Amino acid sequence: MSGKHLIESPTKADGAALWRIARDSQKLDLNSPYAYLLWCRDFAETSVVARVDGAPVGFVIAYRRPAQPDAALVWQVAVDASQRGKGLAGQLLDSLYTRLVDDGVRYLETTITPDNEASIRLFASFAKRWNAALESGELFAADDFPEGEGHAAEDLYRIGPLLRTGTVNFAE
Repeated sequence: MSGKHLIESPTKADGAALWRIARDSQKLDLNSPYAYLLWCRDFAETSVVARVDGAPVGFVIAYRRPAQPDAALVWQVAVDASQRGKGLAGQLLDSLYTRLVDDGVRYLETTITPDNEASIRLFASFAKRWNAALESGELFAADDFPEGEGHAAEDLYRIGPLLRTGTVNFAE
């Protein structure tokens, strides 16, 4: 797969491929295949998929927070191994948030474990491109998760306010 990336909203038919990309990342908390199918159906407007030659090779799944509709929380970002190192994750975030900002979203939120340096760099770079402030702090402590789960703490990253007109530097 070496063609140009097409970035668009996912469809229900993409659910299985997104599950495989997440599984193969060996980094993400893997949800059930059913969850990815539902996500592609119910949250397609707040998510994007990248395709090469029609096949999904990366995705961002997000949702607008019901209690705060000007914030959209990024649940997962994943890129197929064949496409890593090409800036695709940043392109996916920029594409999604350009659309969401046009629809009233002013903040990107996501959670990241403190040891996930690649994700921290991804979102810090997003904040820089969008000339937006980045704040972070603990959201979930490790002991908030079920006993025996062995999950690390999750820090909340909040970026914004996001304003598209004249502020995004996509060249970086």
